[in-house]
Amino acid sequence: MKVAKVETLHCDAGWRNYHFLKLTTDSGIVGWSEYDEGFGSPGVSTVIEWLSDRIVGQVVEHHERIYAELYCVTRPAAGGVVAEGIGAVENALLDAKAKALGVPCYVLLGGKLRDRIRLYWSHCATWRINRPDFYKPAITDLDGVKAIGAEVRERGFTALKTNAFHYDERGKPHGWRPGFGVPFAPELNVEKKLLRDLHAHLEAIRDGAGPNVDLLLDLNFNAKTEGYVKILRSIADIDMFWVEIDSYRAPALAYIRQQSPHPISSCETLLGLREFLPYFSEQAMDVAIIDAVWNGVWQSMKIANAAEAHEVNVAPHNFYGHLSTMMNAHFAAAVPNLRIMEIDVDRLPWDDELFTHAPPIEAGHLVIPDRPGWGTEPVEAAIRAHPPRSGGGLLDKK
Repeated sequence: MKVAKVETLHCDAGWRNYHFLKLTTDSGIVGWSEYDEGFGSPGVSTVIEWLSDRIVGQVVEHHERIYAELYCVTRPAAGGVVAEGIGAVENALLDAKAKALGVPCYVLLGGKLRDRIRLYWSHCATWRINRPDFYKPAITDLDGVKAIGAEVRERGFTALKTNAFHYDERGKPHGWRPGFGVPFAPELNVEKKLLRDLHAHLEAIRDGAGPNVDLLLDLNFNAKTEGYVKILRSIADIDMFWVEIDSYRAPALAYIRQQSPHPISSCETLLGLREFLPYFSEQAMDVAIIDAVWNGVWQSMKIANAAEAHEVNVAPHNFYGHLSTMMNAHFAAAVPNLRIMEIDVDRLPWDDELFTHAPPIEAGHLVIPDRPGWGTEPVEAAIRAHPPRSGGGLLDKK
């Protein structure tokens, strides 16, 4: 079975776009993957277009060979959006191969170790504060933060992840993400007011969720080493499942972990096993976050195996559409050293109509389906009904 055609499709996802790779084979089987251009990765579609001549005519089942060839021809600049484009190709090849064999993708990965995957409600309060036009009800004060904490518990989820916010003189929260330019403060300093506001935010969501819901905090790239240590010390009295931190320096992250009263997770923006190895060698994190959408699920299994050799568990980075969730679910089902899986529960009104199947969630767990391939695929008519917006994601000026 050979690759006959490679296409990209795009649709509106509110404040960003969803992006899909459609890989048609000479037998008529279609492999799908989802990728992203809104999380600081403009140009992945162009990468796929430029690589398509190298992909068409190749044997689908030989995805490792295709990956190696694409890496060779892009070696001088093989990271960044190039790596994400190759990851999207790999994921579509896996879907096509599994469909040809009539098996779920997790079978290609060695088989599933679990039927259900524990989920955490990601961007909890975050989307309703930062994107109130798309995610309702809007959260405008600490009472709203407390209320969504209670909603998590009432809907059967056992873990949630939120972000950092500063509160103005009226008590209204505003996103604090200077690492992404909101506000533009490239020095990334952490001052006392932010520490007070973050503590109050975490207390409110804990009050709502109760003592039995695990609480996670994502700090992204929003501080330097000094600032992260300040934050960790300021929330030492709050029971945290983990604090998520991105740092370009493995020794710096290892130092932060040594100072932290809480477990540390990291590495969601790394690409390829080579980038992960220094963090494993430094024992820089308790949980390694792997973006299987970016890296490709087959390559992500290699990264997870290296994590296992360093006594580190892994968690998927997953805040895209339903196809990405199912791609990550197959990875999470097959990987031995899984900690937990991320999912966005707040969704757009048209998300479900874009896919043949929505992720099946029961009592805060994703139930792994046994359909061939990823177990869902985009609906092309629905994609066309929601044409892509201009810009969006981190590049949006709003």
